[in-house]
Amino acid sequence: MAHIQTILVIDSGLGGLTVLREIVKARPDARYVYVADDVFFPYGNHDEAEIIDRVIPLVGELIAAHRPDLVVIACNTMSVSVMAPLRAAYSVPFVGTVPAIKPACAASKTKRVSVLGTRATVKREYTQALIRDHAQACTVTLVGSANLASLAEDALSGKTVSDGDILREIAPCFVPAADGSGLRTDAIVLACTHYPLLLDRMTALVPWPVAWIDPAPAIARRVVDLLGPDGNDPHDSRAEMIFTSGRSHALTGVLAPFFGGRVPA
Repeated sequence: MAHIQTILVIDSGLGGLTVLREIVKARPDARYVYVADDVFFPYGNHDEAEIIDRVIPLVGELIAAHRPDLVVIACNTMSVSVMAPLRAAYSVPFVGTVPAIKPACAASKTKRVSVLGTRATVKREYTQALIRDHAQACTVTLVGSANLASLAEDALSGKTVSDGDILREIAPCFVPAADGSGLRTDAIVLACTHYPLLLDRMTALVPWPVAWIDPAPAIARRVVDLLGPDGNDPHDSRAEMIFTSGRSHALTGVLAPFFGGRVPA
């Protein structure tokens, strides 16, 4: 029997499912282990040293337990804090999730781009370096949201999330033209994997249309670049979901589409 490649995907909670969904489309034959580090959620409330101290040993334990062929860090805050130490500590290939500033600035016609992320992500030096290197002639507005990731988790879990709560978090992204030129924000980088869970709601609430830049498809392409295309029967693959708190996942019907229709064990 051919080797079935294992892809480990880790996030602070359920946001990384938006990345998993795209990877599963590209590699439906792989075995998937999705880990939600809900004990430490939300990562945006922790400083860089705390994240490094948490993630390095946790990922080591997961590698030892599941022997993945590749690990996807499906969290912007985690990725901009800990990718270099992870690659130094472990030989398995890693794919991170970082703010898609370069493609957003390349696509913007008004040269007005906003980056919507956690407070931790937008203040990291890694993010600042991306702006310096790739903003080109764009004006980039950084918006650190305190609550949007939690709102996304609540919405996916079936809890009521008001339009007003969502709009308060995204409103600072929309910067109007101050000089009457019409050069207002036309692209918003979704710099947290939770935010695409609310994309339909956000699109309905915006004061004007924008391009939402989601890095998940590019991450899936990178996974295929590293592991190659699918080569096995998807029916031979399995999926597992783990919460570091040990709680069970009662959202099976909601979660299955992210796993390509498979019910995660």
